[in-house]
Amino acid sequence: MKKKLLTLTIVAECILLPIAQAEDYPSKPITWIVPFAAGGPTDSLARMMADRISRELGQSIVIENTPGAGGTIGATRAARAKPDGYTMLVGHFGYMAAAPSLYANLRYDPVKNFNGVFRFPDTPMVLLVNGQSPYNSLQDFLSSARAEPGRLNVAHAGVGSASHLTAALFAQKAGIDIQGVPYRGGGQALTDVMGGQADAIFDQANTVMALVGSDKIRPLAQTSPTRSKQFPDLPTVAEAGIPGFEAQTWYGLYAPSGTPQSAIRRSFKAYQNALADPAFQESLFKQGLQSLPDQEYPGEALEKHTRSEIEKWNSVIRKAGIQPQS
Repeated sequence: MKKKLLTLTIVAECILLPIAQAEDYPSKPITWIVPFAAGGPTDSLARMMADRISRELGQSIVIENTPGAGGTIGATRAARAKPDGYTMLVGHFGYMAAAPSLYANLRYDPVKNFNGVFRFPDTPMVLLVNGQSPYNSLQDFLSSARAEPGRLNVAHAGVGSASHLTAALFAQKAGIDIQGVPYRGGGQALTDVMGGQADAIFDQANTVMALVGSDKIRPLAQTSPTRSKQFPDLPTVAEAGIPGFEAQTWYGLYAPSGTPQSAIRRSFKAYQNALADPAFQESLFKQGLQSLPDQEYPGEALEKHTRSEIEKWNSVIRKAGIQPQS
């Protein structure tokens, strides 16, 4: 009888221990893996989010920069992490949606190997030309591209980058022939557009906000489905002549598949509380980010968005003839 009671006690403790641990979450610092180098836009956004959300959670969030291979090295590391809620991935459109079509031997599956936690506010792209460019509108740019196929070029930050794929989608939707010019990063690409060495570039709103309005650069359109608060007078690409066009740089927080829902819900709640803070909303606005509608069910909205984006960019990459890297 005593042996049976002892066995029942052990079983009960084994059941109750995970529950108690879940209720205590988080009981130690959390690591967010950022698969890019420190100082870039993804890293800056992650740190801003981590700082605010950590206050809601009552635990510090440590940013671990794991750059390389377009973000896929860090994503692989996150996919293999212990699914206990203490290691999460700051996901990005590139390695969570485009990578499955850009890499022949990807070592993780963005859908199968991750649970969604929440989606960050989006960052629209902006089509920019030199401040002295003859193109004063998107229609001017399209008219020139159609009149002289293959003459205009669009600079981008490298094969598979957001600026590259947005330009490819733009060309496909508009039915125009433009030349992509790859650079080793977005900074030099933008510099050459400002200097007149390249005709145009699609760049993130948060990167170029300080430049828009100067005589160095001229925005022609933004790629969000509706006009952003940051650029209320700038038409969207859809408004300006390519109906249905939309392309944004998006981010989300992911956890390794199998992470307890209690940890996901706790993180999601902390994010919701942070977004309810007017001061935090203002900081997002200054970064060029757009708030999203309420995400009612933790993770599901992000997972659905990820699947949709994988299909979308697979089609764009295939039509553009971009070959997967080994």
